[in-house]
Amino acid sequence: MADAHNKEVDQVSGVETTGHEWDGLKELNNPLPRWWLYLFYVTIAWAVVYWILYPAWPLVTSYTTGVLGANQRMEAIAAYDQGIADRSEFADKIVATSLQDISADQDMLQFALANGQAAFGDNCAPCHGSGGTGAEGYPNLQDDTWLWGGTLNDIQTTLLHGIRTTNDDTRFGDMPAYGRDELLSKDEINQVSNFVASKAGLETDEGVDLAAGQTLYEDNCAACHGDNLEGIQEVGAPSLMSANYLYGKSLDAIKAQVTNPRNGVMPAWADRLDPATIKSLTVYVHSFGGGQ
Repeated sequence: MADAHNKEVDQVSGVETTGHEWDGLKELNNPLPRWWLYLFYVTIAWAVVYWILYPAWPLVTSYTTGVLGANQRMEAIAAYDQGIADRSEFADKIVATSLQDISADQDMLQFALANGQAAFGDNCAPCHGSGGTGAEGYPNLQDDTWLWGGTLNDIQTTLLHGIRTTNDDTRFGDMPAYGRDELLSKDEINQVSNFVASKAGLETDEGVDLAAGQTLYEDNCAACHGDNLEGIQEVGAPSLMSANYLYGKSLDAIKAQVTNPRNGVMPAWADRLDPATIKSLTVYVHSFGGGQ
């Protein structure tokens, strides 16, 4: 190690060393760049100014409030309260206005769509998807296949009371389990399923008596799905001629549904969301384009 009066200079770089050495590696005494030093000094000065202007130092039971008396927590609360006040003004209008008039008023429509989108993401997207496209067992809200109708009023009723819930006014359509409850034999289920598949344009099993299947359909299914298989919205019975089947459009899927139907459940939102949010959701879902 070189002493302070005879500093060693690195032969390669020409820079003085600090005199520190580790395993033959010598530390060079390179000065920091001036721009870096100036920036460092600025940050120190800014820290001092910040300590003076803003809350900074903790005390025993409180903290220094700063010359400006700024408080981000209080500012956030004030902004939140203002947002609630602004929302309440529009929410009151939404509640007092019909769905049709909301859709016709640009200001209320804009608020309803924004409010509905937020509520949809929090409550509906886990089942129907973020864009309302649904999945197997969860209806696509963008198409025009609606079990209970896709008008504004229909959508609102479904949101309020749900489907197959304990709500007194819930939508309720129950398809019998023809196989599980032994209402039809396996051969009869095969016949009626093949008949429906033939009408829906699907491939059918060879050698199945479709005439017998038609008779079984008329005796057991037509009361809900209609003589022409177009469904009846009043009872929530889907059209069997639709391009969209909730649980899959195939002969096997039809047999499975006839044997042991899957009757989906949708929550009733009347007791979970406020009236303004339900109306906003109604308008937002209707805006997907599948509504009627």
